[in-house]
Amino acid sequence: MALPGKKLLFMGGEFGQPNEWNANAELDWWVLEAGPYHRGAQRFVEDLNKLYLAEPALWEGDYEFDGFFWVDCSDQESSVLSFVRQNKERTSRVLVILNLTPVARYQYRVGLPQGGHWREALNSDSAIYGGSNVGNLGGLTAQDYQTHNQPFSAEFALPPLAVMAFTLQGA
Repeated sequence: MALPGKKLLFMGGEFGQPNEWNANAELDWWVLEAGPYHRGAQRFVEDLNKLYLAEPALWEGDYEFDGFFWVDCSDQESSVLSFVRQNKERTSRVLVILNLTPVARYQYRVGLPQGGHWREALNSDSAIYGGSNVGNLGGLTAQDYQTHNQPFSAEFALPPLAVMAFTLQGA
């Protein structure tokens, strides 16, 4: 996906090239036919780029103090991190959760800054990317239960070794 007036530069990371990028050689395009994981990595980068363009929270608040806040960065036992990116007006918010272990975690409660339905906008463990497809059936609704210094929360299914992004619907 190119932005107007911008040239795309590929370096191999967007499809899982095993070799280091070499400016004097062609990319290892053949790996796209080597199995589903390389196509999955390519699709993930494509979907990540689409999410970035669609959600002002991911770029409008880059230089604002309130553009980022940790929800929880202290659960070293479970190796789970969560944070929110938001624009200045807080009309666009993205919750990001990372499970940095090879263990799926079910009913893992994470604080939410706002009530409503949080749509699962990106899940690196999705089957379309070659993952095991552990997820939240498209999203979940915040409960009026405080945790992580947030007024709302929900119980998430966290896939192993995955990153997930959730957007608030109707915000």
